[in-house]
Amino acid sequence: MRIDRLLCYLRFVRTRSAAQKLVEKGYIRRNGERVTRGAIDIRIGDVLTIPLGNQVRLVEILGMPDRRGPPRDAQACYRELDPNG
Repeated sequence: MRIDRLLCYLRFVRTRSAAQKLVEKGYIRRNGERVTRGAIDIRIGDVLTIPLGNQVRLVEILGMPDRRGPPRDAQACYRELDPNG
């Protein structure tokens, strides 16, 4: 699944265009490498580094959502990792 679509479906951003802006500016990392294209495919097991506001979220992808659903469904598709651990 494209990273811009995934960020929207997992509810890290409100719209896909907002996700595209984050990606194009180089703020998102996949498995430690900077991502600059929204068409990059994300797979189960990838670790994403996502800066949001004053915090940085480190998440492991556990599943691929079919749509942008309720927050509970989105949270079931990833696991928060401790960036300090």
